[in-house]
Amino acid sequence: MSTSKKDIENALMRGADSLRDTIDAANYKDYILPLMFVKYLSDTYDEKVDELKKNYEGARLERQKRYLPFTVAEDCSFSSIYEQRNSDNIGQIINTSMRQIENDNYHQLAGVLSTTDYNSENALGTREHKNAILHELLEDLSRLNLRPSQIEVKDGEVPADVIGDAYEYMIAQFASMAGKKAGSFYTPAAVSEIMAQIVSVAPGDRVYDPTCGSGSLLIKAAKKENSKQVSIFGQEVNGSSVAMAKMNMYIHEIRDAKIAWGDTLANPMFKDEDGNLLTFDAIVANMPFSKDKWAAGFNPGGDAVGKGKKEFKMEASLDKYHRFDWGVPPSSKGDWAFLLHMIASASVNGRIAAVAPHGVLFRGAAEERIRKRVVDENLLDAVIGLPENLFYGTSIPACILVFKKNRSKSDVLFIDASGKDEDGNNRFKKEKKQNVLEQKHIDAIIKAFRDRRDIDKFAHVATLEEIKSNDYNLNIPRYVDTFEEEELVDIEKVRGNIARLKSEIAEAEAQMEKYLKELGL
Repeated sequence: MSTSKKDIENALMRGADSLRDTIDAANYKDYILPLMFVKYLSDTYDEKVDELKKNYEGARLERQKRYLPFTVAEDCSFSSIYEQRNSDNIGQIINTSMRQIENDNYHQLAGVLSTTDYNSENALGTREHKNAILHELLEDLSRLNLRPSQIEVKDGEVPADVIGDAYEYMIAQFASMAGKKAGSFYTPAAVSEIMAQIVSVAPGDRVYDPTCGSGSLLIKAAKKENSKQVSIFGQEVNGSSVAMAKMNMYIHEIRDAKIAWGDTLANPMFKDEDGNLLTFDAIVANMPFSKDKWAAGFNPGGDAVGKGKKEFKMEASLDKYHRFDWGVPPSSKGDWAFLLHMIASASVNGRIAAVAPHGVLFRGAAEERIRKRVVDENLLDAVIGLPENLFYGTSIPACILVFKKNRSKSDVLFIDASGKDEDGNNRFKKEKKQNVLEQKHIDAIIKAFRDRRDIDKFAHVATLEEIKSNDYNLNIPRYVDTFEEEELVDIEKVRGNIARLKSEIAEAEAQMEKYLKELGL
C-alpha cells in the first residue's frame, strides 16, 4: 500500500499527541522529526540495498553498498529500534543508534541526530513514563513506509518532494503549536514564496541565509531553480534549529548545503581564502526581531554593567569585517546589525530580501544615520509592508526590505499589503490564530513589485528627493496613502430619522398608558 503526504502528516501529528502534556509544544519537533528522519534513512537505505541484491551478493554486494550516498547499520536502523521498543532502556537505545548513524555518515550528518537526549528524565519524566512515551512515538511512526517506491507522487513530483513537503508542513504545524517560541525557526510559507520570487535565484548563484532556522526559507529560494545548480549556505545560532535545517536539506535531496552553527554577527562562518566575508548572489533572512545584546560576542574583556565595572560599548573598530562603519546599531536592537551584515555579504550584483520589524524604517539616532547612508548609497530597492499577526513569533506587523547592489534606478518602491484592495477586501485572510496570505495576495504583491508603478492605496514609487524631504523616514504610510474617507453624513436625513423615532416612542408610550389604565394601575 502506497504512502501519501497525508499519511506522513497524520503519523507526525499522532507523535505530537503522544508528547502532549509531557513536554512543551515548542520542543515537539526536537523529538519527533529526528525519529522520522531515521525512519526515512532506514527505509530508503533498505530499498537501495534490496535493489543491489538483485545483481550482487557476498563481497561484491558489500563493495557496492559502500558507493551508496549514506549507510544505516542494521543494528541501529529504525526497525531495530522498533523491535526493542519495550526495553527498559529504550531511550538509551535510541540515543546510541542515532549517534552511530551520525558517526557512520559524519561528513553529511554531523550534528544532526545528537542534539536531543531521548533518555532524559528531566525532559520526558520518570523511566516508566519516558518508556511509555517513546514506545508510543515508535508505534506512531512504524506504520509509515517511506521507501521511495512506495511514496504516492503526483505528476512532476518525485518521492523526495512528497516527504520534504510533509516535513515542511509539520514544521509549520509545530510552529503553530509553539506560538511565540516559534519565530526563531519558521518563516510562513507565503512570506518565503514572496522573498524567493524577489531574489530570483539563477543557476550558478550562491544563496545565503544568515539566520536560517529550519532552512525552509533557503529551500524555497533555491527550489525556484534546480537546487543542484545553486550553492546553499546558512548559519544559525540555535543547535536544535541547525539539526532541523540539515535534516530538512537532506530530505529535500540537497546534499551539499553548508549549514554552520554559530553567532552570525560575532563569528560569521563563511569566509573566502583571504579571510574576508564570503559574498553571495541572493540573500534571504527572517532575522530575530530587535535582538537585545546582539554585540555581546564582540566584548573583548568581558566588561559588564555593574558597580565598579566598566560598561561594554560596541564600537565599529571591534568588527574586523567593517560591517558597522556606517554606524553601530543600539545595543538593545540588532535589526540593522543583521541588515548591515547582509549588505556586506552581498556580491557585486547581490539581491537581499529580509523580514524586519517596522521600527527599522523610522527609529532615530544611529539607526537613522545608517538608514540615510544605505539610501544615499542607492542600496534600498523596495519596502513591502505585511499584515499584522502573520508570524508565529510576534503579532506585530513586519515588512520585507529589499536591497540590491549595482542598481540602475535611484527610486524606492513602497508596497502596503496590510490594508484593503480596490474592492474593499482585505489583502490577506483573517484566521483565528494567524492571518494568512493566500496565493492571490502573493500574486498581487509580486505583480506590484515587478511592475514598479503607483497603485492607489497599495504601491508608490518614491524618488530620492521625496525620501530626503521626509528626513529619510521610510514609514510606509508616508508614501502609500491608505486613508479611507468616511461617507458624508446626510444631516437632513438624520433629523428626519430622529423625528420619526420620537413620534414612534410617543405613540408607544400612549399605548402603554392606555393598557395600564385598563388594568387599573
